[in-house]
Amino acid sequence: MSRFDSYADLPGQATIHSRPAPLYPILASLAGAAWPPLLLTLPMWPPNPVGPGRDLDWRLMVLLIGLVLVPLGLWRIIDERRRSGRPGSRLGVVWRFMLYGGMAAAGLQVLWVLGMAVVGGFEAGDVAQALGAAETTLLIFGVGGLPIAMIIGVSYALWAGLCAAFIAFEARPAVKDRLGLMPKG
Repeated sequence: MSRFDSYADLPGQATIHSRPAPLYPILASLAGAAWPPLLLTLPMWPPNPVGPGRDLDWRLMVLLIGLVLVPLGLWRIIDERRRSGRPGSRLGVVWRFMLYGGMAAAGLQVLWVLGMAVVGGFEAGDVAQALGAAETTLLIFGVGGLPIAMIIGVSYALWAGLCAAFIAFEARPAVKDRLGLMPKG
């Protein structure tokens, strides 16, 4: 039986370093964007064909957003590692992805709801209908949809963080500078 007596005993605490080739961040981004619930449900329930006046399937929208935000998040983490050396472990990479993913999901949901409220206001016949459309949109998609969007965003980001932590980074022990000759930074 193993016991966790300190924070360092938790799994994922080994010191990590970026893999040397530029191929690994690309592979990590593609694997992170390929969230299994999206890919598994697309063949079972194919999206409706997009035509005039038709909406894009939400799974395709989430996949497109993931193809943009996962490489952006990985680039942000690699840049942060260059500047400060943090996150220094795979667990830190996963936590950063989950934080950024939750914030991105909430921000995109708020922007989408506000856009829908404005469009609904322009389509209304008078001011009372515009206020009613805005209220309904804000209540249903804002208040009701925001927690669901954040849950989906955090779980997507958990998958992307695990992919990034294990593909783009490798565990290597820290090298001790015994003679004082290694550059700092």
